[in-house]
Amino acid sequence: MAEKIMVSKVPINRSVVIKSVVSAVSKVCEHILDELRARDFSQDDIFAVYLSLEEAFNNAIKHGNKMDSDKDVKIKYSLDSDKTQIVVTDQGEGFDPKSVPDPRYGDNLYQPGGRGLFLIRSYMDVVEYNEHGNCVQMVRNRSKEAEVQKVTQKVKH
Repeated sequence: MAEKIMVSKVPINRSVVIKSVVSAVSKVCEHILDELRARDFSQDDIFAVYLSLEEAFNNAIKHGNKMDSDKDVKIKYSLDSDKTQIVVTDQGEGFDPKSVPDPRYGDNLYQPGGRGLFLIRSYMDVVEYNEHGNCVQMVRNRSKEAEVQKVTQKVKH
């Protein structure tokens, strides 16, 4: 039987500054997802964080930094046994998130924009923007399914 490697369950707090290039987020994203897996977060939680981080980063590059590769995107994240918190900040002028219409209704249904914000709001438990509109804070709490699996695994061993 393979020996299970123990991963530190100490909370993680990190900050990374990366260039406004779409491919730049993959390493950061993979590291965060690996940490979630090591903490036995559910596949649903991992997917929610992945999708939301990718959307927020792409929005920061495309809409915030206007595809200017000389500008940076700052990603701060903290992980503990109960939740994941991610903050994405760009160097853009900001926007009013309330001004982005719901893409599910009326003419917006056929518009290409607004779906990223909708997805982030759908998958994360908390989504807040700073006053300037160039920084989003997202929180995903551990799902109850993951807690049940964690307890069940402890009972079996």
